[in-house]
Amino acid sequence: MSETLPTPTLPSAGLLPTGKIRDRHRDRHAVVYVRQSTVRQVQQHQESARLQYALADRARQLGWHPSQVVVIDDDMGRSAASTLDRPGFQRLVAEVGLGHVGLVLGIEVSRLARSCRDWHQLLEMCALFDTLIADADGLYDPATYNDRLLLGLKGTMSEAELHILKARMHEGRRAKAVRGELVIGLPRGFVQRPSGEVALDPDEQVRSTIRLVFDV
Repeated sequence: MSETLPTPTLPSAGLLPTGKIRDRHRDRHAVVYVRQSTVRQVQQHQESARLQYALADRARQLGWHPSQVVVIDDDMGRSAASTLDRPGFQRLVAEVGLGHVGLVLGIEVSRLARSCRDWHQLLEMCALFDTLIADADGLYDPATYNDRLLLGLKGTMSEAELHILKARMHEGRRAKAVRGELVIGLPRGFVQRPSGEVALDPDEQVRSTIRLVFDV
């Protein structure tokens, strides 16, 4: 029997400075943006997804009717390094630009964008169309200087974090290559054993098909 996991909870909406929210914001949609970077994270890090989906409850606590809360999760398993191949983020920016969004919610800045260019594009659109932004730490109005400054710093830190992560992975691959242990995509018909050795695929059909290709 599978164990039923408890529903994750976020800090109470009462802790947020809700005075920034006006009726004109609640007349539009509250958009919850959900994203995880890789398919492996989607499959194995389900608690992160639960926390992000729970932001829909946060929007309702802040006064949005359930019918006005929109969840965009088209970018599950996609990196936030750029907007390329991120239809969910593109849809979010488009909805903000059409004046349909009063509030954008994300668990943290890095879920929305790891690129300062993409992040500041969203901030500019939100400021222009009077759209608020909320994360796990607070509620922000990009049209005000102090909130815009804080959001900008968060975006810079998110991009720097991505650079550090990439540098660590590169150094790890380089160290493996120096030891002669780096394997990058074996050709079809070969597999890597747990011991690290490279061997022919144990599937006879795979081996015979490859032999047929060379024979032809």
